[in-house]
Amino acid sequence: MNLKLRLTIMNFLQFFVWGAWLITVGAYWFQNRQWSGTSFGAIFSTMGISALFMPSLMGIVADRWINAERLYGALHILGGVFLCLLPSAANPEQFFWLILATMLCYMPTISLAIAVAYNALKQQGFDVVRDYPPIRVWGTVGFIAATWTTSWLGFESSPGQFYVAAAGSFLLGLYGFTLPAAPPRLGRDESRSLVDALGLTSFRLFRDRNMAIFFVFAMLLGAALQLTNAYGVTFLKDFESLPQFKDTFGVRHSAVIISISQISETLFILTIPFFLKRFGIKTVMTISMLAWFLRFGLFAYGDPGAGLWMIILSCIVYGMAFDFFNISGSLFVEQQADPKIRASAQGLFMLMTNGIGAVLGSSISGWMIDRFFTDASGAKDWQGIWTTFALYALAMAVAFVPLFKHRHTTGTMLIEPNAPGKIIDAPFVEVKRIATKSQDES
Repeated sequence: MNLKLRLTIMNFLQFFVWGAWLITVGAYWFQNRQWSGTSFGAIFSTMGISALFMPSLMGIVADRWINAERLYGALHILGGVFLCLLPSAANPEQFFWLILATMLCYMPTISLAIAVAYNALKQQGFDVVRDYPPIRVWGTVGFIAATWTTSWLGFESSPGQFYVAAAGSFLLGLYGFTLPAAPPRLGRDESRSLVDALGLTSFRLFRDRNMAIFFVFAMLLGAALQLTNAYGVTFLKDFESLPQFKDTFGVRHSAVIISISQISETLFILTIPFFLKRFGIKTVMTISMLAWFLRFGLFAYGDPGAGLWMIILSCIVYGMAFDFFNISGSLFVEQQADPKIRASAQGLFMLMTNGIGAVLGSSISGWMIDRFFTDASGAKDWQGIWTTFALYALAMAVAFVPLFKHRHTTGTMLIEPNAPGKIIDAPFVEVKRIATKSQDES
């Protein structure tokens, strides 16, 4: 089977597993189980908690001991078991621990999928900047397909959604063992410092000023992503209390409106190679921050009636905001990290965005909304909320431009360490010549 097709299937199933339940778990929680909203808030925190350490930890395991594709397959099979157990939870506490176990298995597979894909593409001589985005776009297609599958089968508020996800997880787990080999890069016989022994090598990237700044802003952007996931549908549903909006399409089919964001995401992924090669990572990240500013700002002044066009435009802008940060960021980390720690480096990127960033975004925004934007009756000032988020994104862009000093040079090359004479095209990376020891010096 063609390599690109194999990786396309992997990405499709990767996000099919998530999309089968992520959007509809709220309906199961409130309509089927009728559990409290306070307890439900903890469910989404499991994603951030899992991303705090599992992607980095599993990246270390893949760099040192186990082929990345085998670890990837095993985690999906184990995750499928926990998905099957979710409907058996008798109370919110049991559900929390089971969903946490599920996310502990799932979150590291996102970065492992990237590591497996990059390794396979490079082994076959492909350019990851040009060839990976069209493959990754099928992950978003898989997410949308799973959401529609759950809805079409009538599983939006039933435990069936977890069985759909589990079926996808088992299938992907078995498929993972057939993917191209991605063996550990660090040999067992290599000398190791204490940092190496503890598996903290990827944190050395923070020694470089630009990489440190990049990861800090990745964390801040990760917080912005969490805001969209947490409050988008709730924002539109709140218009139902207003007579003039109660029967509008935007209220009755709010999930369909929000899904435009994912459709936009599939389109903007395809533009990443052009923008990275033409403008470089600094400009692309800045565009992402400005897109987040527009995303939130349009929400602030839109509504499901005459202002529906602003909501739809916000969803279209989301594709640029998400892809130019998430996909471009992973490509940047891939080019900057030593080949021996690339899986760990992708795990570190996940830690900063979906771990620390997600937890901070969820906790701080929740406190802020309760403290400043919710009145005694429980009604929320959504215009004030979205305006605050928009100003947050704008402040990031203003700070990022002078602080991040990376210089883009079109057509530069990166010489691989430990592979003298091997030159890899790195169109958005500065010229970097890495000294290698001769055999006499080793």
